[in-house]
Order: sequence, then structure tokens, then C-alpha cells
Amino acid sequence: MGRCKLFFLVVFFGITQIIVSQNFSSLWEGYFSYYSIKDVTQGNNKIYAASENAIFSYDLSTSELQTITTINGLSGETITKIKYSETYQLLIIGYQNGLIEIVSESDNEVLSVVDILDKVTIAPNLKRINHFNEYNGLVYISTNYGISVYDLNRLEFGDTYFIGSGGSQITVNQTTVFNDMLYAACGNNNAIKKASLTNPNLIDYQQWQTIGNGAFLAIQTVEDRLYSLGSNSAFYEIVNDNLNQIFTYSELPLDVREFNSYLVITTRNNVFVYDDSFGLLATASVNSEFNTSFLAATITDNHIYIGTSSLGVLQSEFINPNTYQVIRPDGPLMNNGFKINAIYDKLWVAFGDYDIFQNPFPLRSYGLSIYKNEQWNNIPFDSLLAARNLTYISVNPFNPSQTFISATHDGLLKLDNDVATILYNDSNSGLEQLVIPSRPNETGIRVTGSKFDQSGLLWTVTSFIDKVLKSYDPVSGQWRSYSFKEIIPDPITDELGYNDLVIDRNGTKWIAAYSNGVVAYNENNGSKVINRVYTMDQNMPSTAVKSIAMDNRSQLWIGTIKGLRVLYNTSNFLDDPNPRVSEIVILDDGIPKELLSNQLITDIKVDGSNNKWVGTFDSGIFYFSPDGQQTIYHFTKDNSPLPTNTISDISIDSKSGKVYIATPKGLVSFLSGGSEAEEALSNAYVYPNPVRPEYNILGFNDLNNINNGVKIRGLTENVNIKITDIEGNLVAEAQSRINQRASRSNYNFAIDGGTAVWNGKNLANNIVASGVYLIMISDLDSFETKVLKLAIIR
Repeated sequence: MGRCKLFFLVVFFGITQIIVSQNFSSLWEGYFSYYSIKDVTQGNNKIYAASENAIFSYDLSTSELQTITTINGLSGETITKIKYSETYQLLIIGYQNGLIEIVSESDNEVLSVVDILDKVTIAPNLKRINHFNEYNGLVYISTNYGISVYDLNRLEFGDTYFIGSGGSQITVNQTTVFNDMLYAACGNNNAIKKASLTNPNLIDYQQWQTIGNGAFLAIQTVEDRLYSLGSNSAFYEIVNDNLNQIFTYSELPLDVREFNSYLVITTRNNVFVYDDSFGLLATASVNSEFNTSFLAATITDNHIYIGTSSLGVLQSEFINPNTYQVIRPDGPLMNNGFKINAIYDKLWVAFGDYDIFQNPFPLRSYGLSIYKNEQWNNIPFDSLLAARNLTYISVNPFNPSQTFISATHDGLLKLDNDVATILYNDSNSGLEQLVIPSRPNETGIRVTGSKFDQSGLLWTVTSFIDKVLKSYDPVSGQWRSYSFKEIIPDPITDELGYNDLVIDRNGTKWIAAYSNGVVAYNENNGSKVINRVYTMDQNMPSTAVKSIAMDNRSQLWIGTIKGLRVLYNTSNFLDDPNPRVSEIVILDDGIPKELLSNQLITDIKVDGSNNKWVGTFDSGIFYFSPDGQQTIYHFTKDNSPLPTNTISDISIDSKSGKVYIATPKGLVSFLSGGSEAEEALSNAYVYPNPVRPEYNILGFNDLNNINNGVKIRGLTENVNIKITDIEGNLVAEAQSRINQRASRSNYNFAIDGGTAVWNGKNLANNIVASGVYLIMISDLDSFETKVLKLAIIR
């Protein structure tokens, strides 16, 4: 996300960089999972919970839930620890990679503190943030290299303590202050270290004393007592530097903390609440109704709040600790969406996954998530007929209540009205099991890409069988199979597996293959029904194709593991004895360069304006003009809310122009503002109407910001639009394919697929006056016309 250096301070780490993260809530939305909770904390009458890379708060008075995500400026990295400072009203977030972010409750600003993250003398695996201990305005940060001190008043680092033998870097799991001494629970048999806070030279490892032996996971002060947890599950009270064992847990505790003179210890199956003398006050336990794992817990005067691995936060009362209420914001089941499909007012998210070599193992027994009307419907795995590795999603265009999802090991799952009804496999359909004579125990039905054609047939591809391509008629129930043996003689050794499947206007099926590039098949093409493009002689950078997309001009865009190609002549491909693809050459400072050379392309989607969205493995997502010559946007995790630069899948809501982007660390969307063209102008409309002064949407220059300007929706594919005042004077004019919204020409009025955007300026580049304006739309192909009226009040 966009970062600007706020100020610099010379401290131990060199130059402290506090970076104000940008808020992207205008055009972006985030859809993060809050089922798996890493840590909880509390303060200012709120409970805060951290999921993998997002935060939510629960107001104890109003029960209101609020989220903090990459949309608000979080990094999207993996969270390990959070701490709320009551004194400074700051939420401190620690990450696995050493990043620290501080959220100010007063203005919701997110400050990114990158000193530990950027410190080159500390190995990346040692930068993990293990614990925050706030004492007298300082935070003692436990890490895998030692202890760093951070001043919350000045927002700057102080000293760092390397307290191992000879000043070496050792793991510190937790610290506490007891009788003006700083105690550290250390891992890797480094025991417990202590030093006086009045000692000005704690950076000298020789100032630290060692208590006990072995490894320790936690240390905590409760009133006038000091407790510690060993890696052997033994719990100790430390008295005069002697460790007195007082209890041994049957399972290793995961979290030890104090609140209001109470000791809270969390294990996988239990939360124990003790008084300061280690008297047990309450025990909350996992049960059959709430079958999960506990990870961390905190308490209030009357309640226990437990972060779990799969249910969010569970709330229970001290007087009835095993009766739970689930607290969790709405969101998908998981963050790592693998395949998504936005269609018919729903967003489908599947989490199945397989690797770059088409290997679906280990098999994923995951559920499905469906987003509709701003609410999530999460279907658990046990409601999906044991269908594992769910991937590609196809909705029947003639019966949108039917959805078919590839189970890339078990077959094809059918859902009716979002309820799983049939799992098609080799026993009840035309699908086939793979057979490898040399590996008889390796079975499965490797169904991947699927697509409905214009006649309502569902087409699928299955790896490692001879008859790769199959069609299914949902009306008649008939299956048909088509062999690729002509070009792929041995389905086991000659092809590792298939990805995308798209179907063009002529009924040709285009399939992305790992070993054979792009394969095209049309059973109605006469004698030549199959062909492929995959060799270097055909200008393919790799045989391995991850994604393909047919654009509005019947040009096939091909994403390989080593770059991007375009097949311009698709109509004659099957009959072409030597088809070739082309790279896109752009000018970079006057130097010709290949677009996305050597990039691993993970997905390609085409919007209503024939612009291309291209996802990559490690460079974020690109938005290109129809010919690829102009980069309209390039979003990465540094300039957008993307939680990672790895893009798993892309899907575009053709009605709203919202682009959904799935990543291994969460799902986000960007409102691009374009839409798919309509068949007729009957539903065309203009909004907002009237345009009132409080909207403040006129006069801007960037037509890509869909929050501004006057929008005209419901346009057909090829239109001319004139805007005149009530006296007939021409004010603005735009035409499809000429006045494109993302053009470098900086038009005042432009068209993007089925949507036009006008910034309210006239031909003289001045904002128009108040009045009534006529919008005259003409379809240049059908000669259909429509006139709309627009009122502007300034």
C-alpha cells in the first residue's frame, strides 16, 4: 500500500521508519475470514481478536463488531500477537516477519514500524513477534532473537537486548516485570533470564542472570507472585529465584496471561482461570457442539473470551463457562480461496487447490463459501457429500439454481439451490478414474476446468485419462466423451494435467494444459477436430499454461508459467498446420519490451470493455487496455489492499463491474465501474439523477474513479451518446471503442462496456451550469435510440 515516510529517529536499529498506511475504503472491499483466531486482547471496553491477517473488535456495551483489514491499511502479513494499550489507546500488532503495526483508536490511522522487518543482521526466521509486555510507557517485545524496547509515547525504538551466551540471539517467548526486575522466558534450553530495570546497561548480556534450566514458554506476574511455564507442561511459582513446581498440565498450555489479578491459562481443550494464589475459579472446555481448538483467551469481570482455531471467538460466563456464544464478523470460511466465480448476483468461493504440477495432495476436505446480498453462506465440508478439493465452479445459465463444482479427486459435485445433491463419479456418470499400472494405489478423478456452452451442455476436462473432454446434458442426463489420443497418445506420461477451459462462439473448446500448451477441440469441425500450440517454434515460452481467456474480439489470451501470449487467429486454428502465438511488445522509455516477460501468469479475465485483468504469481495484478499496450492499473500489496502479490483467481461481476481477486491470504474486490453491454437499450438509465451539490462528483479528471461523475448504465455494445442542454447545444459526446474510459487522452466523457461516465464538463472543459440536460443514445448497429433526461443542481 502507499507509504510515505513520516519522520526518522536514530536508535539501535538505525533509522526508525514509521509509515502511515493508506486507507483504501473508497473503491476497495475486503472479505476476510475470522474463523481462525491467532490472539485476543482487550481494552477500552472492547475485545480485540486477530485472525490470520485481519482484526476485529467487539464492543462490550453495544455488541457492535468492527473490522480492521488491508482496506484500512493493515499489511496482510501473518499476525502472531496483539496487545491493546489502555494508556495510549493504541492497538499493537505483531507479525511473523517482524513487522509491527500500531492502530490509533482516535483516528484509525495505521502506523507500520518496519525496523525489525528491515534489519539485515537478524535472520528472517528470528524476527517473529512472540509477545508484547507494556510497562511504564515502554513495550518489551519478545522475539526469536531477544528483546526490543519500544517507547509508546515517542513512537520510537530504544535498546535491543541479545541475552544469550556471549550476547547471542536467543528466542524469548514472553517477558514480565516483577519487583523492578525484567524476567524473560527463553526457548531452546536457555532457561529464564532476569535483569534489573534500574540497570542502564542491559544491552550487556553479562548483566542478565539465569534462573533454572531447560526451555520456558511463558512467565507472568500476578499481584505479588511470579509464575512460569516450562516446555514440559510444568507450571512453576518462582520464589527467591527458586522454581517450585505447583502443577503439571496434561497438554501443553498455549497462552498464559494476567488480567485484573487473575491468571488465565489456555490449552488446546481448556481455559483455566485462577486467582493470584493459583486457586482455580473457572474452567471452560471444548465440547461436542463447539468442536474446535482453543488458542488464546482473556477475561472481563463476568465473561471469558476464547480465540479458537475454527469458530472465531467464543464467549462464556464465569458462572456457566461451558455455554458459549459465537462472536465473529461475517466472512468466508477461509482466506485461501483457490477458485472464485461471480455470476447471477452471487460470488462462489472454493478452497480446493492443487499445486503447479497438478498435484491435489494433500487432499483438502474444505467447505464452500457463497456471498450474496452482502452476506456469507458458508457450507461446511460435511454437507458436501465428501467431495474433496473443490475447484472450478460453473453455474447453469439456463437454470441458475444448479451449480457444478469440480472435485479434483472425487468427481463433479452438483448443488441445487446451494444444497449438495449429487457427486458424479465413475459409478454414476461418464467420468473416469485415472489408471496408472505402475502405481495401482494412486486413484482419483482429476476433474478441473468446466464450462457451459451456449446450448446448455456442461463441458469438463479430466486429467490422466484418454477421453479427456466430456459433455453432460443436465436436462437429459446424457454424457459424452472425446479423446485427445490423436495428439496425446499416452495420457499418463504425455500430459501432467489441465487447467482452464473456455468455449468460443463457434463451439470450440480451448483447454489450458501443462505439457501441451493450449489444446483446441471442436467435434463439429469435420475431419480436423483437434489441434494445439505448445512449442518454442510456435513462439510459446513454455508448454505449461495456467490460464486462458477469450476476449470480445475472439482473440485467445494465454497465461503460461513463463509469460503472456495471444493467439489472434482463432477461427482457423483447427485447420492451421502450424499455428503461432504472439507476444505483446510495448515501449518502455522508447525501448521495445515484451509485456510480462517470464512472469508466471495465474489468471486472465476480460471485462465488458475488452480490457484484461491479469494475475501473477508474485507481481500482483495488472489491468491492461484491450490490446495490452496501456497499463491502466498495476496493483500490488504495496499500493493497494492486496494482502499478497500472489493472485490465485479473478472473477468479474459483469453487472456492477466489481472485480473480485482471490489470493492465498484473503479475498478483496475493486470497483472498476465498467459493466457488460446489454442486448438492447430498454433498460438504460442515468444516475445520480438529479445531481445535487452535496454529491460533489463533478469536475474531476480521472474517469476511472467510479465514485465520481454521472454514470449511464445499460448501454449496448456499440453506441454513440450525445449530451445537450435543453436548447439543443452539444455539451459532450462519446462513442464506444473510441472514447475509452481508461484512455491516456483524459476524456471528459467515455464509455466502458455497458457503462458511460461523464465528469460534468463541457466541450470547453468547464463544469456545466445548473439545468436540465438531454442524453441521446444511439445504437450504431441496430439503430435503436433512447433519450434520457438529467437534472444538475449546482
